[in-house]
Amino acid sequence: MQIPHIPVLPTEVEAIFADIKEGYVVDCTVGYGGHSELILASNPNIKMICIDQDEEALAFSKKRLEGYHDRIIFAKGRFSTIIKEFEGYDIKGILADIGISSLQLDKMSRGFSFESEILDMRMDPQHALSAYDVVNHYTREELEEIFKVYGEVREYKKLADLIVKKREEKYFESAKELSEFIAKHLYAKKIHPATLPFQAIRIEVNDELGELKELLDSIRNLKLSKCLVAIISFHSLEDRIVKQTFREWSQSCICPPEVMRCLCGNNHDIGKIVTKKPIIPTGEEIAKNLRSRSSKLRIFRTN
Repeated sequence: MQIPHIPVLPTEVEAIFADIKEGYVVDCTVGYGGHSELILASNPNIKMICIDQDEEALAFSKKRLEGYHDRIIFAKGRFSTIIKEFEGYDIKGILADIGISSLQLDKMSRGFSFESEILDMRMDPQHALSAYDVVNHYTREELEEIFKVYGEVREYKKLADLIVKKREEKYFESAKELSEFIAKHLYAKKIHPATLPFQAIRIEVNDELGELKELLDSIRNLKLSKCLVAIISFHSLEDRIVKQTFREWSQSCICPPEVMRCLCGNNHDIGKIVTKKPIIPTGEEIAKNLRSRSSKLRIFRTN
């Protein structure tokens, strides 16, 4: 079968779970099965729980991984909440690749591509909010906020104002129309001018940062023993959340800085940070898969 997506940091992901002797690894974002296939093929002791909110991706992965069907449980839903359903399982590893897949980006019917004739960007097509709603119905202030915070767009005020004025004449109907409009009015060095605005809209539509925070909260609440948690992020906002969360998880004392002597019991850490700095792709991998260039992998091990 033709594989529509190349997983990032494949060698590194395979190595993370290589020494697990038994139990389950949860692939929170199975996508098109690339990472799961590597893990299953390299370690016969592992069983997997494969989660995704995209029905199309799940169907593809079920077919791709049918040779391992007796070692996999598939589940559809948002990883932030559905992982709670597996609390009683012997989970020894958790992997979450927060990036959007190549097939989602490239498939015109999903509305992520600059050339798409629709304006959608929903990872779960059943989700109510779409990019069409954001672009055509958000207030100027709301657009400014998402372009500034989620896209780190330098001219966020200008872009929001231009979109609001343009849609007074006619609503934006397609991603292609929107990307061409942005390209006419904004300049970006090295990347398409619509890259960061599209990122911001996509994050808003899918509540990606909220999902990541809820996933991390859910992992902590599972109270896992000797479990490896590996998170792959693709932009600074996500990486910052993962970095700060892992740091909080590793802190034994949680007393306020102004307290002279520890009063909390100094026993609040749930494990240790494995990667002091994020693992990034090699030049060789980037040459083969350009979309891997911004990926960062951080790992935490619970007590």
